[in-house]
Amino acid sequence: MKVLTFTGQTPSEALKKAKLEIGDEGMLIETREVQKKGLGKPAIYEIIIGIEEKELQKQKALSKSYKGIKKPLHEQKTLKQESEEVLFDISKEAQQISLSSDILKPLPDHTTPKAAQSTVPPKELKEIKSEIHKLGDKVKLIQNMFWEEKTPSIETTIPPEFSEIYRLASQSGMNHEHLESIMEITLKHMPYKMKENSTTVKRYFQTLLRKMIPIRLESMPTLGSKKVIMLVGPTGVGKTTSIAKLAARYSYLMDKKYTVGLVVLDTYRIGAVEQLMQYARMMKLGIETVVDPADFSMALNSLRHCDYILIDTMGSSPYDKGKIEKIYECLEANDTEYNIDVILVIPSSIKYEDLQATYENFASLNIDTMMFTKLDETRGFGNIFSLAYETKKPISYFSVGQEVPEDLVRASSDFLVECLLHGFNRSKA
Repeated sequence: MKVLTFTGQTPSEALKKAKLEIGDEGMLIETREVQKKGLGKPAIYEIIIGIEEKELQKQKALSKSYKGIKKPLHEQKTLKQESEEVLFDISKEAQQISLSSDILKPLPDHTTPKAAQSTVPPKELKEIKSEIHKLGDKVKLIQNMFWEEKTPSIETTIPPEFSEIYRLASQSGMNHEHLESIMEITLKHMPYKMKENSTTVKRYFQTLLRKMIPIRLESMPTLGSKKVIMLVGPTGVGKTTSIAKLAARYSYLMDKKYTVGLVVLDTYRIGAVEQLMQYARMMKLGIETVVDPADFSMALNSLRHCDYILIDTMGSSPYDKGKIEKIYECLEANDTEYNIDVILVIPSSIKYEDLQATYENFASLNIDTMMFTKLDETRGFGNIFSLAYETKKPISYFSVGQEVPEDLVRASSDFLVECLLHGFNRSKA
């Protein structure tokens, strides 16, 4: 559906302009005053008209949705008024069901003659419930059909039943190219019967999103081996707190209590080093500081008795090549037998383009997985999906708050899709 706007000094003038251009074939969506009449300036009214494009007429779903909308424009009601009337119809149907339910309850035997104990046939009751369900779904379609964003520029038209899921995904911060690509896949492969109901569309879309999110499952060090993990990322994303959460998790919260050691490369921020040293004292962990890349291997070897070695790095702007190069030099100087798993820590509270720029600038460190922080400080999670989808790098952990160690959770595609479509819910982490 193409949305057109017409203006005039009166609503009727704007309507005449619309009729001259498109006749009576459009749907009146809204009439509003955009400029009040004042000294030396006239009032301006705006009407918004929706009109079907040629390809939309080939879609059965749309033809059903717009059936009956052939009244002249001046006789049409706005979309809001139509929605209210449908809601009123549902209310009346609900009252009928309520009355039917009361009829179905048998009255006490000592006061009710047999003739009064008639019931509504189950088949008829089932049909009424079915109609209410259909009306409810139609209201949802009307509410979501005209999203604020422009209709996506994909070749296949999106049926009204898909409008709610498109709106939710679009408002989540997901990259629009990714969203349109996924919508095309959904429309192409989704069974026809499932396309007729917005609930089944949403369920199918959720399943598809979950399959597209790469996740790195947590694994423990095998006997005689150790895991070395380095956290890198911009300043202020919570790397030091995340190191403390991981250390507490591996030391105290696993089935087996592992030995954990810490290495600090961040000698630029004395406060951050002191904070981690305080965590190390509280949890009785070994800790080493590295000032020069040449000392890096020595620090790792001094913690060879540990099952886990966690490395905190200097925070830097994604565009500060000097500090990123310093971290790279440490990795290059590693002449131990240990493989280092590099986790990029980035906040979920920034837009997709900034996440993408951050990833690209730290990519020289050979990122293995990603950890997203500050999930409790944002409402949109489509940006996380888009970065994982684009880079194909798995997500290992989510940080959902400041508490150590409670607010660190293992990443799961179910949790991320739930956040993306319904918002953050700590209880489902």
